Amino acid sequence: MTDASDAGAVLGRHQAEAVLDRDGLAALVRVLKRRGRTVIGPTVRDGAIVLDELDSADALPYGWGVELEAGRYRLHRREDGAAFAHSAGPQSWKSFLHPQRVRQWSADRGPDGEPVVREEKQESVSYAFLGVRPCDLRAIQILDRVMSGGRYRDPAYLSRRTGAFLIAAECTEPGATCFCVSMGSGPAVDAGYDLALTEVVDDAGHRFLCRSGSEEGAAVLAELPSRSADDPTREAAAEAVSAAAERMGRSMPLVDLRTLMRDNLEAERWDDVTARCLSCGNCTMVCPTCFCTTTEDVTDLTGDHAERWRLWDSCYDLDFSLLHGGPVRSTPRSRYRQWLTHKLGTWHDQFDSSGCVGCGRCIVWCPTGIDLTEEAHALHQEATQRESTP
Repeated sequence: MTDASDAGAVLGRHQAEAVLDRDGLAALVRVLKRRGRTVIGPTVRDGAIVLDELDSADALPYGWGVELEAGRYRLHRREDGAAFAHSAGPQSWKSFLHPQRVRQWSADRGPDGEPVVREEKQESVSYAFLGVRPCDLRAIQILDRVMSGGRYRDPAYLSRRTGAFLIAAECTEPGATCFCVSMGSGPAVDAGYDLALTEVVDDAGHRFLCRSGSEEGAAVLAELPSRSADDPTREAAAEAVSAAAERMGRSMPLVDLRTLMRDNLEAERWDDVTARCLSCGNCTMVCPTCFCTTTEDVTDLTGDHAERWRLWDSCYDLDFSLLHGGPVRSTPRSRYRQWLTHKLGTWHDQFDSSGCVGCGRCIVWCPTGIDLTEEAHALHQEATQRESTP
């Protein structure tokens, strides 16, 4: 697992560049599988582009795009046959690195009646993630700090994350709910990957500009059928990414979001947004950086076997802040405010960055279409009006 702080040195030592066609992309999946990797990538299933294990590159969503809006997600056919011209789907890579359910230990009653406890052994998985969006690449880096940085490290996360091979796909087709430019997380990638792909479809053909960012990435690239990178492909790739930056569907207000959240805890806007909030927790489930969990103990009918499981939890759950005497955040207003102020504000205090990467998933998958960029703008507008009122 390469630390982002070492990325510049890694790039300098191991950067290679080539152009792949569709056969080259198919070979990439074969080479990774031959190296013992479990390849995960986007594919079409159940009316969405989801992340799943890929047997071959044929399963990639060639020719599929998505239409996004607040509370709306639809697939549509594309004419250009592009593989990565879609925005973030309902899943993120968090589902594989920080799964929804993890068994922590099990216990059985021994012959003498005493319990025998066995800590769950974390199985190491050699993942290769194909098609990681720049926003999601940033999200993985944030999860690295949360789950493996500092004093307390999560062995379940480390067993999946250590050695994972990351293949980024630079964004050339942002969705209507994307705002990665506002969060500094895209649409280009500059660090934290093993290979980076930029898809180009033009009169010169369908191809992928591929560059390595690690020693293993350079070694994998050397095994693929490819041709030397040429200036027209480099220019077309750079123009496609630059154009994507100009077509973001959403944006954050150009203010210090951390200060905005801190100084407006009693704003009237919180009442407006929480009148629409169902406290369902969808935004936390689809968010690529939300990491909160709870534990659940289960037994069999005999009472001789017990297990403890760790499960995803949400700060929208009424019992999430339950203490003796009741929950600390008993109203939807307090729970929504906790989520947004933590994501955009106090996350900095804990992890030295924002917890939002601008993927827009929370907007798309909110059943009532609540848009956190709209809420940030509204809070800023209310604060500005309040300051200007004599």
